[in-house]
Amino acid sequence: MLSKIYIKNFALIDSLNIDLHSGLQVITGETGAGKSIILGALRLILGERADLRAVNSAEAKSVVEVEFRLDDQYRKFFDENDLDFDAATIIRREILPSGKSRAFVNDVPVMLDVLKRLSVQLIDIHSQFESSDLFTEEYQFRIIDGLAGNRSLLTEYQTEFNRYRQLKQELAKIRVLLAEGNKEADYKNFLLTELTDANLDELDFAEMQSQLAVQENAGVIAENLSSVLGKLGQEEIGILSLLNDSRVRMQKVADLSQSFADLHRRLDETYVELKDVADEVEAEAENLQSDPLLYEELLTNINRINALLLKHNAAEVEELKSIRDQLAGEQGSLAELEDALAATEQQIVSVEKKLTDLAKKLAAARAKAVLVFVDKTEALLKQLGLEKAKVEVELQAATDFNSLGRENIRLLFQANAGFPLKPIQTAISGGERSRVMLAIKKIMAENAELPTLILDEIDTGVSGRIAEEMGKVMRDMSRDLQLIVITHLAQVAAKGDDNYKVMKSEVEGRTRSTIVPLTADEKLQEIAQLLSGSRVTDAAIEQAKELMK
Repeated sequence: MLSKIYIKNFALIDSLNIDLHSGLQVITGETGAGKSIILGALRLILGERADLRAVNSAEAKSVVEVEFRLDDQYRKFFDENDLDFDAATIIRREILPSGKSRAFVNDVPVMLDVLKRLSVQLIDIHSQFESSDLFTEEYQFRIIDGLAGNRSLLTEYQTEFNRYRQLKQELAKIRVLLAEGNKEADYKNFLLTELTDANLDELDFAEMQSQLAVQENAGVIAENLSSVLGKLGQEEIGILSLLNDSRVRMQKVADLSQSFADLHRRLDETYVELKDVADEVEAEAENLQSDPLLYEELLTNINRINALLLKHNAAEVEELKSIRDQLAGEQGSLAELEDALAATEQQIVSVEKKLTDLAKKLAAARAKAVLVFVDKTEALLKQLGLEKAKVEVELQAATDFNSLGRENIRLLFQANAGFPLKPIQTAISGGERSRVMLAIKKIMAENAELPTLILDEIDTGVSGRIAEEMGKVMRDMSRDLQLIVITHLAQVAAKGDDNYKVMKSEVEGRTRSTIVPLTADEKLQEIAQLLSGSRVTDAAIEQAKELMK
């Protein structure tokens, strides 16, 4: 349960520190005294977004701190989120002057997501302006599932449903990728075939270009080779003949003096090298042939490679090889996508079978719970003055799975006899709404494990005997959980196990709000004031005493 509330520097509150107890805790106060401010501060504990405008003094941070008394059923959550469990757990939100917000659980910083998941298990705040929740399918299913005891079954279903939704999203992505890939597949296959047929791995493009140059210039090459060979090998005046004569003469000089031996060796080596050059020139001249067929083949192949280089904006053959390998890899990727598509479809079929089974179990449990809900709700509404009210719940099979099963729900209502039942959002009036919401909140409280429920003026618009009955219903609810009620009704305030009053005052020229616990006498005065207004009469005192009995 919620045992302490501490608020500092928040809106009209300088500092507020209050202890709460089990049972029915009633908060009263004049309109505008600051009850909504306290609720706004508590909503920060629920993980709602902080508003810098709520900071009282821009020079100091705002602090909202609460203490919950917890039992061991919550220890698992703390362990899963690396938090220190304490039977007296403290949750704190801080709004810094910069506008940044921080959250702590037992002094351990936490993300808002963790705070929300914890606080939703501890406290529920229902405002008079939130009755529209009743009109949503999610809320209506929550009522019936609570009665049906579907909590663990629904958790299992939603785990599978989240997996199902993820698989569906993954399947859609794969199909998009395949569609895009298949659009370009034919053209890419054509490009890959072109590059593959070019036999790039066996190709020496530079050698091909050299051979083509020889074929194109065979006559010029033959003429020059012949001239070179003549200059090298011509008798008596050829380079080789003259060099050989010089080599023989240097041999004689070297025989006379060893100091010329190196020069002789160098001339000897030069002669041998030039002789070898002359022999190769002669061989090349003899082998040189002009082959029209070879020329055409070389020209065709080189033109094909040049065309591929131009088409793929490549500078060399190695780049073409990389492009070919990439295209081949993309073909493999498409095959992998097709395999992934088949595997994902198979997984979806498997999950659908599980979801179908779980959805059937949910539907069966809900069908039984609906009967209990109708009986309990109509009995409570009768107690609250709607003697002729009728309630019905329609459960219809849905075409596809949703986060709550495979069916839709409609809550039907009619307050008066002789009229057809209609969807509650069109059939309920303002005066009936608060009573219907209280009846439903009581039913939910009986089946929820929630330790604390706050009802903010849920009794708006009722008075007299109905107000008395609403107070009785709230008192009954407080036996199952800690119920904190904000009210203007004396009949409800009289039922409180503990009563508190929110008061507004002026301190040093500034308006301030605070909350104080009421003694038995103060409670009597407060109830009398709720009955008679600002001037408390003796009759109001006596009536207040009767209500408190």
